[in-house]
Amino acid sequence: MLEEIAIENLGVIRAARVPLADGLTVITGETGAGKTMVLTGLGLLMGGKADPAAVRPGADGAVVEGRLRVATHPAVAARVDEAGGEVDDDGTVVVLRTVAAAGRSRAHLGGRGVPQAVLAEIADELVTVHGQADQLRLRTTAKQREALDSFAGPDHQDDLDAYRAAWSERAGLLAEIEDLTARAAERAREAELLRLGLAEVERVDPQPGEDAELSALVGRLGNAEQLRVAAQEAHDAVAGDDVETAGSAVESVERARRALEAAAADDPALGGLATRLAEAGYLLADVATELSSYVNDLQADPAGLETAHARLAELTTLTRSYGETIDDVLRWASDAGLRLLDLDDGGERLAGMRERTAELDAELAAAAERLTTGRRKAAEALSDAVTQELSGLAMKGARLVVDVAPADEPGPWGADQVGFLLEPHPGAPARPLGKGASGGELSRVMLAVEVALATSRVEAGTGTGSAPGRAAAPLPTFVFDEVDAGVGGRAAVEVGRRLAVLARSTQVVVVTHLAQVAAFADSHLVVTKSTPDGDAGGASDGESEDGAGVTVTGVREVTDDDRVRELARMLSGQEESATARQHAVELLESSTVGR
Repeated sequence: MLEEIAIENLGVIRAARVPLADGLTVITGETGAGKTMVLTGLGLLMGGKADPAAVRPGADGAVVEGRLRVATHPAVAARVDEAGGEVDDDGTVVVLRTVAAAGRSRAHLGGRGVPQAVLAEIADELVTVHGQADQLRLRTTAKQREALDSFAGPDHQDDLDAYRAAWSERAGLLAEIEDLTARAAERAREAELLRLGLAEVERVDPQPGEDAELSALVGRLGNAEQLRVAAQEAHDAVAGDDVETAGSAVESVERARRALEAAAADDPALGGLATRLAEAGYLLADVATELSSYVNDLQADPAGLETAHARLAELTTLTRSYGETIDDVLRWASDAGLRLLDLDDGGERLAGMRERTAELDAELAAAAERLTTGRRKAAEALSDAVTQELSGLAMKGARLVVDVAPADEPGPWGADQVGFLLEPHPGAPARPLGKGASGGELSRVMLAVEVALATSRVEAGTGTGSAPGRAAAPLPTFVFDEVDAGVGGRAAVEVGRRLAVLARSTQVVVVTHLAQVAAFADSHLVVTKSTPDGDAGGASDGESEDGAGVTVTGVREVTDDDRVRELARMLSGQEESATARQHAVELLESSTVGR
């Protein structure tokens, strides 16, 4: 819902704050006071086109700021987050629109700059305008179908949910079938390549780490003589006769150990060093033994070397194609085997999917028939309910026709095409809404439709509908302009009464010229204007004078005696008239009866 709108430098409004409460809020004021600018500001917040000509004369730009409560609309809150904005802790989000006199406009949502189209998306879920220029709700056959489905009740909604789930599953299967069919040749080629690769790996039969082991073996056998010489020299130096050093390392260490042990009696510190030399001697002896064993075992093996080279060449052919190492090749073979199973199973999967698709076709046909039956029944009830409402709105003889016809082809919402048509009087041809009706008449038709839809939602949400316990979706904020055009007397009272009925379940904002309508308000706002000389006279919207002579408009809430004065002004133009004031009091009292 809308909590407030703040407007600066828009038309005749220099600065105004418009608080909007729950229930029914009416906006009244003298002709030309600036009520239109309030709606213009609301339109800007809803992503409407910005008109630089609407900027207050002498100002650099106009600013409109609004606060929307989105706590009960999770999808809207998610869209705000997606756009980079932030929802406040109290579940509200700030919307800002600026219009420069030079012609550029900017939009902000939750503190983040966004395209104006994003505001339109948000507004589509939260606010609905019914006016002479805009009929933003039920403007398409898709919206009309959704409204009829909502009116049809929870059981019908369950049928619709089941149909949509089956339709979605069928669409997924058809896409997969098309993919499998189109890629059949490609899949066959992929399977053949996998089979060839797996056959090659199976023929070579590599073992984990075998390539690394063979590389080490080839290096050892290919350099056997050099390795033998190096090992022998090392052995001689450690444990054998080394001519250059005149003795072995083992013998040298042993001599040093004995010398230190002999002197340890005079200095115990040398005993510790002798112990460490003994440990070094043991280590050198072990190394000498291993070197001797290495030299004895190392033999030239030309045949073994050739065999190792041949095996390594086989493994190299695999690593060139399937991985850098044999371990990589083995992992590829494992994955390729699983992929081949999937590819070989394609034909069986395709048959299973086609069988399931045929089952879904039958389910959808039966579900579509149930939806058609439910829609036709609901269409008759909605038509009767709206037509009854119209008779009390100075449109006696007019009838809403809810047409449910076969669609060109079934879709995700069934096999029906829904249209709302208006018969302006008996015998007249039914025409789509918006054609053949004035702006005021169309607003009243929409009011009648919204009242009927809201009543059905309230019944569903409170358990008096066909399937108790299923909560109705939150209704948007409704804004009505020109809804009272061309009516008066009892019809005007009925317009106000129906607006009050609608406001029991949602927020309703109405711009009106009729006291009979304003009397039903829960909150009454008055748009007033004044000129610098203090005259609150009748300059028209947008009237201005050069310099300090610009007309100023403000918005204030009226209650108690101030509200009576405003109603009296609306009734007779003489707010101080005792007769008019008495009539205003009677209107207020009668509007509360039965509420």
